[in-house]
Amino acid sequence: MKCTVCRGGDPSLSDQEIAELRPQVPDWQITERAGMKTLERVFRFANFAQALAFTNSVGALAEAEGHHPAILTEWGRVTVTWWTHAIGGLHRNDFILAAKTDAARARSGTPPPHESTQDA
Repeated sequence: MKCTVCRGGDPSLSDQEIAELRPQVPDWQITERAGMKTLERVFRFANFAQALAFTNSVGALAEAEGHHPAILTEWGRVTVTWWTHAIGGLHRNDFILAAKTDAARARSGTPPPHESTQDA
């Protein structure tokens, strides 16, 4: 799937819509930051080089879609958070890009060492 244009003033997803889309990205957590719902996942790697390579792949994906997450890159760990800035919450695009982020992780070719959605 491809992202659609989202404009300020568009409604964010309802709790029911989120519940319907949630099974598509089961490893992602619904979090709340500054009163906005977000999708967040921690990806684990064996070292910083692998984490940085993944960060760059997510960045390229974001640029191609014109939709940008918060990305925190640390040694052996990358936290990706998707939400739609223009509407201050979650949009279908965020779920599309979470799924594409999962696919990028699968393509990275590096086995996840004890990958988890929870902080260690």
